[in-house]
Amino acid sequence: MHTHESFMEHTLRLALRGTGKVSPNPRVGCTIVKEGRIIGEGWHREFGGPHAEVDAFNRCTEDPTDATVYVNLEPCAHTGKTPPCAPLLIEKGIKTVVIAMQDPNPLVAGKGINHLREAGIEVIENICQEEAFWLNRTFIKHILTGIPYVIGKIAQSLDGCIATASGESQWITCEESRHEVHRMRGEFDAVMIGRGTAESDNPSLTIHSVPGRNPMRIILDTHCSLPLTLNVFNDEYRGLTLYCHGEHSNQLERLGQLRELGVRTIPCSIGEHQHIDIPSLLITLGREFGIGSILVEGGGILMQELMEHSLLDELHLFIAPIMIGQGKKAAGAYTASTLEQAYRLNCKGVLKSGDDIHVISVKSA
Repeated sequence: MHTHESFMEHTLRLALRGTGKVSPNPRVGCTIVKEGRIIGEGWHREFGGPHAEVDAFNRCTEDPTDATVYVNLEPCAHTGKTPPCAPLLIEKGIKTVVIAMQDPNPLVAGKGINHLREAGIEVIENICQEEAFWLNRTFIKHILTGIPYVIGKIAQSLDGCIATASGESQWITCEESRHEVHRMRGEFDAVMIGRGTAESDNPSLTIHSVPGRNPMRIILDTHCSLPLTLNVFNDEYRGLTLYCHGEHSNQLERLGQLRELGVRTIPCSIGEHQHIDIPSLLITLGREFGIGSILVEGGGILMQELMEHSLLDELHLFIAPIMIGQGKKAAGAYTASTLEQAYRLNCKGVLKSGDDIHVISVKSA
């Protein structure tokens, strides 16, 4: 027998289909049910396109009057890039609307629910709320703070090394883990690396063998010392590269050459340790570039900076069954003097990834 939970779980699966296509909007699915049967379903397919409710009504197989609508995020009641959805539900004669969670966007935040109830529609809230929050966690932080949600990715040995003492790091983890990282790149808005990783690995930071779009590529280089021959400056996706450098750099010719290549340059203030001020940069990326989520892929110094400023929201740790010994550490020189000062995360899940272990953790409240 179908329940509110089972129909909402179906709705959440529909919402997932918008992954990598709708940001900075949330992922939303919609299921229309009449007499226990699904008569319409849809999802938000692309940024600027119809919302999930509109998509579901467009695909209805029969009259939706007196039907129940399941949606994982509160229907909007304001006009943005598309018309509001709450009035559409009223117009279609919907009897009940089941919602997983309220929309945190201040432009919505309960207004859609109130609009529906004032029209006599029954509204049932908080069905699969935890799952809905996790699905749109990056949207929620960005819409409330203007700052991107930061996800760290670390590939390390059993003894916590991300590279040998000489800097060799390709490849510590197995092919299945690397495939999962490509999938993650397609899910989040941008990928960020520091100068050391860019120079030693010369990565492309694009996605391969998985569906989705390539993310923005954020390269940190305080003193403008990276060679202009790197892949991120020369491949066909160089227009997706944001080159972040110290604001008082005198490398004007080099910066001009990068801009001629199509790379966007961002002057940044300098913080502790004479590195780019990461908190200030995140504000710029979120508010001026609309980046809502960043996957940080390296290296130890950058991870250290994020932890010291308590900016790491989520961590994906891929642990390979190898021992390196005297190698480079995942968190750089980050040091907790006591266990009480240690960076705390809550384990979200542990998965098998080929021969590796994939540990997913989120920042403690």
